[in-house]
Amino acid sequence: MVKKKRDVSRRKFLKKGGIVVAGAAATTIAMPNVATSATKKVFKVQAAWGGGIFLENAKSYVDRVNKMTGGGFKIDLLSVNSVVKTSQMQDAVHRGVLDGAHYVPAYWYSKSPAASLFGTGPCFGWSAQELLGWIHYGGGKELFNELMGSLGLNLVSFFNSPMPAQPLGWFKEEIKNASQMKGLKYRTVGLAADVLTEMGMSVVQLPGGEIQPAMKSGLIDAAEFNNPTSDSDFGMQDVSKHYHLASFHQSQECFEVTFNKKKFDRLPAEVKSILEYASEAENSNFYWNNTLRYADDLIKLKTKHKVNVYRTPDSVMTEQLKAWDVVVDRISKKDPFFAKVVKSQKGYAKKVMDYLLLNQPDYGLAYKHHFG
Repeated sequence: MVKKKRDVSRRKFLKKGGIVVAGAAATTIAMPNVATSATKKVFKVQAAWGGGIFLENAKSYVDRVNKMTGGGFKIDLLSVNSVVKTSQMQDAVHRGVLDGAHYVPAYWYSKSPAASLFGTGPCFGWSAQELLGWIHYGGGKELFNELMGSLGLNLVSFFNSPMPAQPLGWFKEEIKNASQMKGLKYRTVGLAADVLTEMGMSVVQLPGGEIQPAMKSGLIDAAEFNNPTSDSDFGMQDVSKHYHLASFHQSQECFEVTFNKKKFDRLPAEVKSILEYASEAENSNFYWNNTLRYADDLIKLKTKHKVNVYRTPDSVMTEQLKAWDVVVDRISKKDPFFAKVVKSQKGYAKKVMDYLLLNQPDYGLAYKHHFG
């Protein structure tokens, strides 16, 4: 008798909940159908990285996308130079030779100095976290799209992964003042090249894989790439024992994931959203994962490889800020759009950093209290 009542109750529940059950079933069926509307869509996306932690970061983004699309849409990630050279990646995506690319804006800034402002521009007291805040909420995305339109580029881009400030880099001796840097042949990219040239350095722009051999052969005297992990992978500790952390030459940078706009626009709305929001999710993953890796590898550089690690003197960084002023003023006078972007960034940084700098305690003070 009890069992019969339970069976009746279950039938009543299913009958009363028929709409709910049907709705749930429809949802289950609809998701594969959405994916099927992008049936067998495979985007070929080339990364600017041949290996190391940045290629891992690119794979992390791709894995997120592929898992969320349920197999109906897929990104095939290609490593550096698989189809075209890094310097040709943006044009290849624009033409549709590649469906997408994973790189940094500094790699195509030769088309417009303003491109560098989206990753390797002047520091207005902010970090990469606030740069991304400006891009997403402070008008940066709209300005970027305006730039794409003015250049006639068939691209749509998403920005992610707030990078810690890049080290000043590797030198043959400890740098105690800016005068030691004058005349040195130095590797960097983007607008940082203009800044360090203004400081008297002879700047050479080289791909990451060529940095260590160039320093080993004497083609360059000093160099930077990005972080302790990547620098270790390149073997910089084998050609120099003097590593300087902290610098304003590239103090806020992030990745750019770019897609051919015509192909992107033809994707289902759900897939387009996944491509965008997977990029946003990478902000947290990058920062949590990479910061720990960088810290671990810095310890290895000091203990295992006997690298002397210094903090770049404030006097050197002050000279960098002065050089940035000269470069920004010079380009702004020639390029109204560049000036427009700088004005927008300054407005955002002045407001946001006024709050953050007043509110943030001195974390260094707490660190010294606990660890000396």
